[in-house]
Amino acid sequence: MNLLDATLSRIRPPDSAAAEAARARQGRLTKPPGSLGRLEELAERIAGITGRAVPTLGRGVVFVMAADHGVAAAGVSAYPREVTAAMVRNFLAGGAAVNALASFAGFRVSVTDCGVASDLPASPGLRIRKVRPGTDDLSRGPAMSRDEARRSVEIGIEVFDEEWSSKTFDAAVAGEMGIGNTTSAAAIVAAMTGEPPRMVTGRGTGIDDVGLERKIAAVERALAVNRPDPGDALDVLAKVGGFEIGAMAGVFLAAAARRLPVLVDGFISSAAALIARGLHPVAGEYMIAGHRSVEPGQAAALEVLGLEPVLDLGMRLGEGTGAVLAAAVCRAACEAHARMATFEEAGVPGSSEGKTS
Repeated sequence: MNLLDATLSRIRPPDSAAAEAARARQGRLTKPPGSLGRLEELAERIAGITGRAVPTLGRGVVFVMAADHGVAAAGVSAYPREVTAAMVRNFLAGGAAVNALASFAGFRVSVTDCGVASDLPASPGLRIRKVRPGTDDLSRGPAMSRDEARRSVEIGIEVFDEEWSSKTFDAAVAGEMGIGNTTSAAAIVAAMTGEPPRMVTGRGTGIDDVGLERKIAAVERALAVNRPDPGDALDVLAKVGGFEIGAMAGVFLAAAARRLPVLVDGFISSAAALIARGLHPVAGEYMIAGHRSVEPGQAAALEVLGLEPVLDLGMRLGEGTGAVLAAAVCRAACEAHARMATFEEAGVPGSSEGKTS
């Protein structure tokens, strides 16, 4: 059995009994029911995911997957593809936004070259698992072969499992870097949601109106030329995806197999989440949407995933930045759930529904 199939076979539904026990505890805590809003829901969800009625979230990992896209040559980005390699070096030097925010949230950053177009020198903190130096232009034909699509997903699983074996952690974030990848994400979302390309394609790195029309046209051509099958997630990934998007899908699957909460970042991470959910529907039950991106296609993806973002800060950077901030909120939800006293423990009078008198 290959790694992907073995991972899929280990995914089981979350623990409903643990979630119900957490819900019951919420009703006994010294507060009016529902007064902590989404924090209560997050604590209950994380309880079901982890199988612990009183879960804790300590250390976490942001998995930053990097790769280039052949479609960048079609003028769909405001930046040249050389920026992908430059940003990988920035991640490794600790100078990117995700490094700063991960440090704040208590997460470490793991960086993997899944298909950067240029050769990166060996460096501490960098895994080089290049499928090949960038995908083909998806607007002219398949981005990759089906075997390459499977390999990209397995890279994410391998990296996750390696991090797990060296240092266990309590939560994961799927982040990325790759010039041209919002075009790939738009094609994936359009293919898997049925939404028209114009409705799910945004400005990405900040292209102007002419560039946006060029980008929409590229997505339309990609769907017309490749005809990805929305019922076959590997086919969609192979036809219009990216190596880093496949690797992020692998992170989502590995997290589900390990019963860990995994946070979806922005638009590109949401596209990867659609691929993961397509490979195993239950994988979606382990996902938490970190933030609402300003990219228009994310809303369509999250609707299919059935996820409501934790944060809405007008962010669109990627890298895992919004999700790692949301992870800090998830930790706060678990801390409140675990540390607050119940009415009985505090000796506070309350009704049978847990309301203060």
